[in-house]
Amino acid sequence: MRSSYCVIAVCAVFLALAGCATKPSQINNVCAVLAQNNGWVGNWHSAARAAERKYGVPIHVLLATIRIESGFEQRARPPRRKLMGFIPWTRASTAYGYSQALDGTWDEYRRATGNRGARRTSFSDAVDFVGWYHRRSHEQNGIALNDAYNLYLSYYGGHAGYRRGVWRNNPGMQAAARRAANMANSYAQQLRGCRL
Repeated sequence: MRSSYCVIAVCAVFLALAGCATKPSQINNVCAVLAQNNGWVGNWHSAARAAERKYGVPIHVLLATIRIESGFEQRARPPRRKLMGFIPWTRASTAYGYSQALDGTWDEYRRATGNRGARRTSFSDAVDFVGWYHRRSHEQNGIALNDAYNLYLSYYGGHAGYRRGVWRNNPGMQAAARRAANMANSYAQQLRGCRL
C-alpha cells in the first residue's frame, strides 16, 4: 500500500513540474528559446519539429507566431478592461496561453484532432495548435505554408475574416503581421546556426 502512495506522489511532482515551463529570457533568439526549454520536463525543439512534420508549416513560422502572440508566456491573457477607468473588469477576449487561442477555437482544435486533453499552457499542445490552424489557413484561404505575413493575418482575423479582408483597413493588424514575418525571417536565419 505504501508503494502506491509513493508512485502517486512521484506522479504528482512530475505533473506539477511539467506545468512549470520557464519563459525564455531571450525571446528574440530562437536558439536560446529552444536551448532553455530542452530538458526532461519538455523539449520545445522536438515539439516544434513534430508540428512542422505533421502540418508542413516551417518551425520558424510556428515559433514566430507564438512569439508575437504571447512572448512565450505560458499563461498569457489579454489585459483586463477598466470599469470607470480604474476597476479591473472583463478581458477583451478568451485568448489564453502560448498560442492565445480563443476558447471556441481551442475546443474546435481538440475535437478535430482528437486531442481532448490538450491544454493551452502546454507548449507542445500550443505549437501543434498553431500548426493545425496555419494548415487550415492554407487549405481554406490558399496561403502558402511559409508565408508568415498572411498566415498571421489569418490567425489574427480568423479564416472568414481573412477572406473578407478585415485586415485591409486595420493598420494594427498589418503591423502585427509584419512583426510576425520579420520574426520568422530572423528565426529562420538563427536556426541555421543553432546547436540543438
